[in-house]
Amino acid sequence: MYHPTTRVLTVLELLQSRSRISGAELAESLEVDRRTVRRYIGTLQDLGVPVEAEQGRYGGYRLRPGYKLPPMMFTEDEAMALIFGLLVSRRVGLGDAAPIEGALAKIDRVLPDRLRGRVQAVQGTLTFTPIRGIGRMTDPDKLLTLSAAAQDNRRVWLRYRAGDDETQREIDPYGVVHHRGRWYVVGWCHLREDVRMFRLDRMLALEPRTEEFARPLDFDSAKFVLESLATIPWGLPIEVLLELSLTEAQRRLAPDLGTLEEVPGGVVLRTQADNLDWFARLLVEVGCPFRIQHPQELRDAVQRLAREINRLARRAPRRPALRGRRTVSPVALQTVASFPAPPGVGVVQTR
Repeated sequence: MYHPTTRVLTVLELLQSRSRISGAELAESLEVDRRTVRRYIGTLQDLGVPVEAEQGRYGGYRLRPGYKLPPMMFTEDEAMALIFGLLVSRRVGLGDAAPIEGALAKIDRVLPDRLRGRVQAVQGTLTFTPIRGIGRMTDPDKLLTLSAAAQDNRRVWLRYRAGDDETQREIDPYGVVHHRGRWYVVGWCHLREDVRMFRLDRMLALEPRTEEFARPLDFDSAKFVLESLATIPWGLPIEVLLELSLTEAQRRLAPDLGTLEEVPGGVVLRTQADNLDWFARLLVEVGCPFRIQHPQELRDAVQRLAREINRLARRAPRRPALRGRRTVSPVALQTVASFPAPPGVGVVQTR
């Protein structure tokens, strides 16, 4: 015997699983008459569940699109945050693709047109570099605001902090990029009058503006981020000749490590580093002959690494320990006994 509350919840579950269901089908599933079904529908409507009734011969009931996301009810902001998490997981490669695609498809079926447009804006403006990384999740509102602005070609205002420097800027966002666990927006900075990139975690405030802008044709936001990170001065300048082809160098080296120039005899890598011991190990891992142009300190670091590798390689394998009672040769005992005992220490007699 079903409790009336249980039947009302069963109606809600059937409405979740079907885009539309007739009164006759509900009555048959619940083993009640259509009048009772209408009463259950009225109970759901009184609880705030947006059930719509369709009149006519082929009419029925359905949940209003955009208000119900199985198995729970979400606000639009909550739904958008959920969708965004799934999109990022798909692009970054977290988890299996099939469950992510299935969840996105289910949610998309019940999205209202306005919210579906925001989702398309996010998918159209987010880009990911070949180098993946998992970092702290940034504010979803910032990503949504910047993605929508980039999609609609509308300016944004932001308050930005880099180190101890805090500025207010207006930018024309071209795209949002994920790289090594961080998010960047690339666009025209009206304060500096140049194309710049900004980290989202350094944005203290963000507001959309109504002014529109024209995006440059064929602008690659991800490429701009990689090239900018590769040329930012932050350590000792380094120049190394790698004896391999440009194609092979691009395959073996991360694109944000530095710049590559093809020359006779190989490729010149220009970059910078503040940890030369780390960079010496990186050169060895590249797996090709190389010549260090400068600095001398890097050449010294490579030589130290070579000596350490040679020392480790010359170590003899450890002999297995003897099992059972240990014995000492008579020659060793005689050698030990020949040394005079320190004052206050007795001599152990053996036989």
